[in-house]
Amino acid sequence: MLLQLHVWSLYLLQDNSGVGWDPVHLWAQMGTLARAVVILLFIMSAYSIGVMIDRIMAYNAARKQSRQFAPAVAGALREGKLDEAVKIADRYKKSHLAKVVVAGLQEFQAHQISSEIPGEEIEASKRALERADAIVHAELKRGVSGLATIGSTAPFVGLFGTVAGIINAFKGISTEKSTGFKGISTEKSTGLGAVAGGISEALVTTAIGLFVAIPAVWMYNYFTNKIEAFDVEMGNSSSELIDYFLKRSQRGAGARK
Repeated sequence: MLLQLHVWSLYLLQDNSGVGWDPVHLWAQMGTLARAVVILLFIMSAYSIGVMIDRIMAYNAARKQSRQFAPAVAGALREGKLDEAVKIADRYKKSHLAKVVVAGLQEFQAHQISSEIPGEEIEASKRALERADAIVHAELKRGVSGLATIGSTAPFVGLFGTVAGIINAFKGISTEKSTGFKGISTEKSTGLGAVAGGISEALVTTAIGLFVAIPAVWMYNYFTNKIEAFDVEMGNSSSELIDYFLKRSQRGAGARK
């Protein structure tokens, strides 16, 4: 049925009835419902483009700063300078690794310095790292779920516009039949001219819906893979930091003996 509809519409658009792909002409002949669908699709497209630009910039900045942060903080930790490591992490505000590492470092320092806080600094640091990991994961994922929603709903919104266009087409046929000439050939010509606008309207809303949905789905999958890679990096950094804390605690306990 849909294939027949497309073939019929292409035949009508090639006819000399004046129907074409002129956006102004198509917008003028659209009904109110179809126009509302197109506006909604453009709003969804603008939102998805904004999310794409924002996430690409955020992920690139996180990747770049993390590459600079990792060797710098590793050098400070090798020398046992926790205060310096915290200061280094504070300089890389956009790094996902820095946000996680600084939480663990601050918690470990707090348990070592303060006499009011009991022991178990390793477990406390591990919980701090887990909390920071969850917070950073939520920050990295901000807006990405909206792309999934747009990718899954935009085709249906376009299909709704298609239904509105078909209804508009049949309303045009009904109007022409009630007011046109009685001749068979004339009635057929006016019927085709009346339905062409509605079919074009239906195809436009369908095409816009797909145009909005396909990039949103692509970028959602791309961003999901990026977030998974960031999660792995944060998990590895947390594990390495816990190992560092264990070794430092063991050395401290050995020195006290």
